[in-house]
Amino acid sequence: MNFPQVSLVDVASYLPGDPVPTDYFTQYSRSERMAKNVMFRSPTGRHHIARDETAVDMAEQAYAPLRERHGDGLASEIDILITHTQLPDNPVMGAGPELARRLGAKPAHVLDVHNGGCAAFVHMMALARMIMATSDARTALIVAAQNCAGPVFTQPDIRKLAQAPVPGDGCGIGLLRKDDSAPILDIECRTYPEFAGDMDFSTNGPRKYWEPGEGQGCVTFTESKITKVFARGNRLVPEVAMAVCDHIGVKGRDIDTFVTNQPNRLFLRNWHDALELPAERHPDTFDECGNLFAAGIPVTLDVENRAGRLRNGSVVLMSAFAHAGDFAGAAAVRWGAAR
Repeated sequence: MNFPQVSLVDVASYLPGDPVPTDYFTQYSRSERMAKNVMFRSPTGRHHIARDETAVDMAEQAYAPLRERHGDGLASEIDILITHTQLPDNPVMGAGPELARRLGAKPAHVLDVHNGGCAAFVHMMALARMIMATSDARTALIVAAQNCAGPVFTQPDIRKLAQAPVPGDGCGIGLLRKDDSAPILDIECRTYPEFAGDMDFSTNGPRKYWEPGEGQGCVTFTESKITKVFARGNRLVPEVAMAVCDHIGVKGRDIDTFVTNQPNRLFLRNWHDALELPAERHPDTFDECGNLFAAGIPVTLDVENRAGRLRNGSVVLMSAFAHAGDFAGAAAVRWGAAR
């Protein structure tokens, strides 16, 4: 398909509440081998969504800086609204319609996507560009909300587990336009269905998560599954990133800024080493935010942009893998976002 020129013209983000210290979890933790696994080495801090705060609430807060920079009329320009929510507030319908109502937007295309996981921001960029290629739509808002750290990982039985301190909550959004002001240079999305069965959400018993009874729902891990996920993650993120580099004619080591999802410190080190990049060109928000899943890329982009560390005209490469490795995506942008 011949795609029109589409730009990522701005990003913004929101982190709920005050930072939650690791001490919150250590008071409940139990000694177990899993806690020593590199996949679960905890960040210094993370944020948790409040009990009565919703994914749409977070998205509305994240949108506020965009409205300040682009004017109150921005909502009326939104033709495409695509949202990804880690833990849907309403399992019957997605967040898109309610968010559109709050913003005062009337987009022609509203999509709620789930399968993109930690790579959902790239996935949503690809979807928005495709819609723009096949319609008159010119402006898209893409929203990644991670909201399961507070509700799921602080449950009395779950907060004792090794993985409980790792996730954090937050929301990141991107504004895309059909123009060449900050062009998307290439996007690569790949699905690996053979790995889809390795991510399990259960109550550690026979009860389905929606049924009444004992047991608390959470993503469950075994040491063998962790080993598989670690190997896949080490391979997939550089693999799709280098595919994009090949398509745009740039060596990995020449990328100006490399932004990935932020699952743990070891992944971050291995990924920039694979591209032969120095650590300072691979921004790290893990200690401040924990693993933000799909929100990791846009939140990190916003942090770097507000700090003035993303130079206009530079090449920003985004890459991530989802779940147990069933999806991976990468995108390169010629940076030119407002701040």
